[in-house]
Amino acid sequence: MIRLFLATTTFQDKIRGGYRQDFCHGRFHLASRRRATRKRKPSRKTFSAKFRGNRGGILVLIKSDHWFASTQNRNSLEEQLTEKVAAPSAAESGRSRSQTFSSLRHIDFRYLCAGTFMMSAGQWIQQVTLGWLVYDLTGNSMLLGALNGLRALPFLVTGPMAGVAADRMDRKKLLLRTQWVLIVTAVLMGALVTSRLLQVWHIFLFTLITGIAWTFTEPVRQSMIPSMVPKADLANAIALNSGGFNLMKIIGPALGGGLIALFGAGGNFFVQAVAYVGVLMMIYWMQVAPTPAEARRSSAMANLKEGFAYVWFTPAVLALMTLAYVPRVFAVPYQTLMPVFQKDVLKVGPEGLGLLMAAPGVGAVAAVLLLASLSSRMRRQGIFLVASIVILGLFLILFSRITYFPLALVSLIAVGVFQMLFLASTNTILQLIVPDNLRGRVMSLYMLDRGFMPAGALFAGVAAHVIGAPATVATMGAIVIVLAVIVAWKVPAIPAL
Repeated sequence: MIRLFLATTTFQDKIRGGYRQDFCHGRFHLASRRRATRKRKPSRKTFSAKFRGNRGGILVLIKSDHWFASTQNRNSLEEQLTEKVAAPSAAESGRSRSQTFSSLRHIDFRYLCAGTFMMSAGQWIQQVTLGWLVYDLTGNSMLLGALNGLRALPFLVTGPMAGVAADRMDRKKLLLRTQWVLIVTAVLMGALVTSRLLQVWHIFLFTLITGIAWTFTEPVRQSMIPSMVPKADLANAIALNSGGFNLMKIIGPALGGGLIALFGAGGNFFVQAVAYVGVLMMIYWMQVAPTPAEARRSSAMANLKEGFAYVWFTPAVLALMTLAYVPRVFAVPYQTLMPVFQKDVLKVGPEGLGLLMAAPGVGAVAAVLLLASLSSRMRRQGIFLVASIVILGLFLILFSRITYFPLALVSLIAVGVFQMLFLASTNTILQLIVPDNLRGRVMSLYMLDRGFMPAGALFAGVAAHVIGAPATVATMGAIVIVLAVIVAWKVPAIPAL
C-alpha cells in the first residue's frame, strides 16, 4: 500500500510528538506515547520506507508492509484508546450526586465558559446584523451567500496554521491579541455604519478579518479545556461549553433582530464590542498553563506537517475526523432547506419557519444538559457515538416523510438532540486521546468542518432543485447512516472506546 507523506528529515534519530524517524535503517516508526503509570510495553507500528532524498522538507514515498494488519497491533491500539477514554469514568464511579454542572467547580473553566457565552452572543449578533446590512444596501440575495462563504473560508485557509500557533505560542497572550482585534474591528465597523460612510466592501473586509481572528481563537479555547479541568470532568466541561454556543444559537438571532430595531445596525456593533470586552476580562482573570519551550524547537512548517501526520497515521483520530467532516457536508445543511419545507411541504407561514429553525437548537440544548448529567457514568463512548450518528440519519429520513407540522417539529428536535450528541462525543474523545502538545493542531483540523459548510449548503440546494427537498434530506440521512456503519466496521477501535 503506497502512501505519500510529508516529513521534515535529518540524519539523526529523533522523536517529535510521537513520530521517530530512523534513517540509518530506512524505516519509519510510529511510537506510542507512554503514560507514567503504564507497565506494559507500548505497541509500535513499523513502516518500510523508500527515500528520494535526505534534505529537510522532502517528499517521502512510504510503502506500508503492515498497515495495521496484524491483530496484535490492532488490539493494542484499541486497548490504549479504551484506557484513555475509560479513565475518567472509572474515577467518577464513587460519586452519586448530580454532575450536571460539576466542571464549573473549577474557576478557570468558569471564566472560559462565561467567555464562550459572550463570544457566541457577539457572533450571532454580528451574523444577523451583517446579513441585514448587505441586503439593505444591495437587495442582492447572492451576496448573502457570498458573505456566508467568506465567513467560513478562513477555517480552511488559516485554520491549520492557527492550530500550530495554539501549540507553539503562549495561549493566553494569543487569546488576548485576537480579542483586541475583535474589539477594535467591531468599534470601527459601528463607527462606519453610524457615520453613513459604509460600503459593501467594508462589510466583506470586516467579515474576513473577524473570520481569521475566530480561526485563531477557537482552537486555543478548545485546547485549553483539558488543562482547566481533570479528566473526570472533561466530558461535562465540553458539553457545557458547547451548550453556551447552542443556547446563543437559539437566542442570538432574535436578540440581534431586536437590537437592530432598538439601537439600529450601528449600535449592534457597539453592543458586540461590549460583549467582547467582557470576554477580554475573563481571559485576563484565567490562569493558563505556560507552553513548554520544546514546542518552539522545530519550525512552524515542521509542526504543521507533524499535525497532519499524527491525524493521518492514527486510524482512530482519522476516523473521528471523517465522522466530523461528512455530516457537515451531507447532513447539517438540511437547515438550508427549511424555507422549502415551510412553504411547499408543511404549508405554514413565516412564524412556522422560525419554529422550524429553532427546533434543532432546542434539541441541542436538551442534549447538552443530558450529556453534562450523564458524562461521568457513560461507558463505551464509541458505541454511543456511532449510535448517535445512525439515529440522526434515521430522524432525518423520518422528517423528510412528514407533512404534519407538529410532528415535523418533534422530529427536528430529535435531530438536534442526536446531532449535538455525536458532535460533543467526537470532541470529547478527541480531547481525551490526543496528546497535549498536538491538541491545538488536531482541534484546528477538526474545525475544518466549518469551512465545508458552504459546500454542503450548495450540495443541498442543487440536490433539492433536481430531486426535491424531501428526497434530498432522505438521501442525507442515508449517507450519514452508511458512513457510521463503514467507520464502525473498518476502524474497530472506535466502537471499542
